[in-house]
Amino acid sequence: MQPEDLLKLATLAMPFGKHKGTLIADLPGNYLAWFAREGFPKGEIGRLLALMLEIDHNGMRHLLQPLKPR
Repeated sequence: MQPEDLLKLATLAMPFGKHKGTLIADLPGNYLAWFAREGFPKGEIGRLLALMLEIDHNGMRHLLQPLKPR
């Protein structure tokens, strides 16, 4: 993980799928868990989704709140 990854989670929208357009930081935990079971996409988006799953699983979503756009 790079420090800028936290900012990406709070500002990048999901580019595809059921939750297209939703900030990665706002994706539901069950959607992230589905990716964990089925396989994360390749590349940066998969890496960010896996990181978001860890943040969600450990109850640390609140850390991303100050980084979100207003």
